Amino acid sequence: MSTKKSIVSRSFWSILIGGMLTGMGNGSVFGAAVMCMLGRGGFANWGGVGLTAYDPATFQGFIDWAMIIFGLAYVVILVVGLGRHDKLERQAVA
Repeated sequence: MSTKKSIVSRSFWSILIGGMLTGMGNGSVFGAAVMCMLGRGGFANWGGVGLTAYDPATFQGFIDWAMIIFGLAYVVILVVGLGRHDKLERQAVA
């Protein structure tokens, strides 16, 4: 009796790349919406050069971190969804 690898383990790179691309894309839309609603408002520096691009106190840093967090959230969503799908498939076969 051979055991097949789980869907999550077989699709590791698809989950990582697809989740980060989708999530970071949605994070950039979130950043654009924030910029349209609030402008640069409370951000004294736009932060687009070097490491300041990742400083959450700058506008660019806030958007970059929003994109990273959205990306990681989508990776988690894909892992949970495909894990549950794998569980259902294994139950159906058994």
